[in-house]
Amino acid sequence: MTTAPVIAPQGGAPGAPLRPRRPQRGSARQWLRRSGKTGFFAALPFLAPALAAYVVFVVGPMVESVRLSFFEWSGFQGAPQEFVGIKNYVRIFTQDPVFWTAFSNTIIWVVLSLVIPVGLGLTMAMVLNRPLFGRNTFRSIFYIPGVIAPIAIANMWRWMYNPNYGIGASLAETFNAPWLAEIQWLGDKNIALYAIFAAFVWQIAGTNMVLFLAGLQSVSVEHVEAAKLDGANAWQVFRNVTLPALRPTTVIVVVLTIINSIKVFDLIVGMTGGGPAQSTQVLALWSYSQSFGNHNYGMGNAIATVLLIITLVIVVPYMVWTARSEKES
Repeated sequence: MTTAPVIAPQGGAPGAPLRPRRPQRGSARQWLRRSGKTGFFAALPFLAPALAAYVVFVVGPMVESVRLSFFEWSGFQGAPQEFVGIKNYVRIFTQDPVFWTAFSNTIIWVVLSLVIPVGLGLTMAMVLNRPLFGRNTFRSIFYIPGVIAPIAIANMWRWMYNPNYGIGASLAETFNAPWLAEIQWLGDKNIALYAIFAAFVWQIAGTNMVLFLAGLQSVSVEHVEAAKLDGANAWQVFRNVTLPALRPTTVIVVVLTIINSIKVFDLIVGMTGGGPAQSTQVLALWSYSQSFGNHNYGMGNAIATVLLIITLVIVVPYMVWTARSEKES
């Protein structure tokens, strides 16, 4: 390891401590390289436009949303913004019953999303990773819902759930079961949320499948063959070889699923609008309704801030735990 040359200070007494010589211009790049900053400074001009756009369009509105949560404002131009402190948060926690309905529905949606679409996507990926006839066609078919606009999916499924000419009426006629036509899939507050969730699974499972398929390409064939030679069955190979190799992909799938489930909006707006009787209300939609429907931007942004905190509380510890587990392994 080389060190910078040293020189004695001018006019100093003999035996005075030596001071390092400043690097010359010609050695500045070497000094930056040794300090590990060359790559950052070299990439900074290329990152600057994206960072500026991110700050302006993401960080800025996020900070403004948190700021507005401490004010009472109707949203109209020229209307005064009255500072009320944490009054908006007190109101949503103690005086807004719809908030708790939206909160519980959001938690239910997140939990179901981590189980059904993730598990279904992994299962489809495992099946379609094998040399099957027409597997590329099936991959495309399963992935297509992921590229359709959510509001279009909402219209499709709302038509399917129509009690007069939807899937229930067709099944009732086919199997001679009139009770199937009487089910109000989107009109019954006990099942409406789960009926919408079925459309969400149809939309996102194919995307999870593609991500898992990409991760399966990194699974070592040699390790799989070695495990089979050691007498491991299919489940043991999956648990001890395939699943650990899919850990980075699983992290991406889980984080994206959590984010997509927390901010679900289009499907509910297009299918029920939060009804019947607010039974399918979620935090993202209730924040929008308070801000743009009731013109109460203070409470709307307070709900959005709570939604942001929930996202951070769920995602950040999971990513930290995953990074620590990878480091230990």
